[in-house]
Amino acid sequence: MSTLRALQELIDVVAKLRSPNGGCPWDLAQTPQTLTPYVIEEAFEVVDAIQSGDKNHIAEELGDLLLQVVLQAQIFGEYGDFTLKEVAEGISQKLIRRHPHVFGDLSVENLDEVKQNWEEIKAAEKGESLADSQKLSNKLSGYTRKLPPLMATMKISKKAANVGFEWENIDGVWDKFSEELAEFKQALREETQERQQEELGDLLFTVLQLARWNNLDPSEALQGTNKRFIQRLQKMEAFAERPLSEYSLLELEALWQQAKAKLKQ
Repeated sequence: MSTLRALQELIDVVAKLRSPNGGCPWDLAQTPQTLTPYVIEEAFEVVDAIQSGDKNHIAEELGDLLLQVVLQAQIFGEYGDFTLKEVAEGISQKLIRRHPHVFGDLSVENLDEVKQNWEEIKAAEKGESLADSQKLSNKLSGYTRKLPPLMATMKISKKAANVGFEWENIDGVWDKFSEELAEFKQALREETQERQQEELGDLLFTVLQLARWNNLDPSEALQGTNKRFIQRLQKMEAFAERPLSEYSLLELEALWQQAKAKLKQ
């Protein structure tokens, strides 16, 4: 089966799932908004699969992500807004437009010139001057809209540091952490939930600065902690003779320590 034929089959399958005549009730109930969490989830699962190195798993997860693109396009097509055809044409034209050194006559000497041309073309597409598009605040606001919070924070702080908005040494970061921790504790004791949320955000932001200063990836670190937690929980369940909900907190702690010791062997 050719690539185009395989893609058309997927389009037809999705259209059938969304058909009012014999389609799937779950698929028919979906909207672009209800499907948004699945787009994010499938993107992360693709990343996890790539990191695993399992080629079959990677292909499967890329298929799941492709399904989300086709399904979104199908729904918007039903609304009369656009179809997968416009989506594909749009990205193809964008790539051609932003690579004049490949599809046009422009000559470039190095990667820096490629990036410069890309930024100039991107700004022109948005009706902005290159100077306006390069303003730090404009760039950073885009990160908050488009990226997961941990990733956005790292991007924001790195860009700010590049223009000199940075501590002189890591001692300053630790001082800031102590300050934010104290303010968070005070907010928990005395402030509204809104203020507590703000102080929690400030504290987390500072923790991520400690990660940046030590060249650590907070997303990878947290993902590792999540995996270790689940692994230990699995061991606890293996050691347990009854459901964990029937154990006391003291007994659960003993099982937890037993699981940790076992995994370290």
